[in-house]
Amino acid sequence: MGKDTQQKTTVLTTKSSIGREFSSGGVVYKKLKIKNEKLKILWLVAATMPSKMFPDVFWRLPKGWLDDESDGIPGPMASGVKKADEKTLRETALREVREEGGVEAKIIDKIGTSTFFYTHPVRGKIMKFVTFYLMEYLRDLPEGFDGETSEVAWLSYDEAYKLLSFTREKEILKKAEELR
Repeated sequence: MGKDTQQKTTVLTTKSSIGREFSSGGVVYKKLKIKNEKLKILWLVAATMPSKMFPDVFWRLPKGWLDDESDGIPGPMASGVKKADEKTLRETALREVREEGGVEAKIIDKIGTSTFFYTHPVRGKIMKFVTFYLMEYLRDLPEGFDGETSEVAWLSYDEAYKLLSFTREKEILKKAEELR
């Protein structure tokens, strides 16, 4: 084949697509005064509800998407298509504490944003950003926690730190303890 008649073959390569998710959550503490003892501080942790897609139970801090479309698909803010403002981040954190923790709390301070990667069984590799707030417990909600949670526990800092399943959330708990 001559130079002019050679076919050029173009090989298209694509970068592996990494999805993004944006969530917000709360690190809730409760002050407990026991008769004749000094004030104790307890931290709220919640266990996931096992499902077909995620059969293992993980102990975690309450958090969730800024919005969702339906059927487990993140909405425009949760997927990063639309930028969230501070008000939305705070409202989401309070909502998730109510839903996953079964408590009402008030925001004391912003802890910061944790970033990590995980692999979703359907949507693939995800880079997740979770903004956490330090919160103080106000009251239990009569309806309790939602169906995403199998159990909640109020634990000392050391117990909560040991029980949390994820390193990034242990780091957030440590920052919360320092802020409190």
